[in-house]
Amino acid sequence: MASDNKGKPPYPPFTAETAQIKVKAAQDAWNTKDPAKVKLAYTPDSIWRNRDTFLQGRDEIEDFLTKKWEREQGYRLRKELFAFIDNKIAVQFWYEWYDKDGQWWRTYGLEDWTFAEDGLMRKRQMSGNDVKITQEERWYKDGVDVNTVPISEKHW
Repeated sequence: MASDNKGKPPYPPFTAETAQIKVKAAQDAWNTKDPAKVKLAYTPDSIWRNRDTFLQGRDEIEDFLTKKWEREQGYRLRKELFAFIDNKIAVQFWYEWYDKDGQWWRTYGLEDWTFAEDGLMRKRQMSGNDVKITQEERWYKDGVDVNTVPISEKHW
């Protein structure tokens, strides 16, 4: 396991293969919904923009994620590689969750990541949109592997 201040391979500059590995590692970490674990993938002074929220550092990241996953119940995420170059990766993502009233949502979005040489993410920008969905429209029902769900072009 990596120390708190060193990232796990692969390290930049990325190839198509190593960028894909980094994307799926992030997806798997976020699907644990463990803020203390997830924050360790970021530099101690990492800069974030998540929609209209600006954060800096692991403590703010952990606090943000704790509140996010308290609010977004049933959270299941899929990330796919969109583009990469050198130490930057762009991803497209979709996640589903339900609110305190039981309403299901699907969030569609894009992220822009910049990595430090040690493989930790030093910058993350996220833009996303929430769309109400019905129980029948859900992709990531219990037991479904998010990586096997076919997502049509209209959702890309």
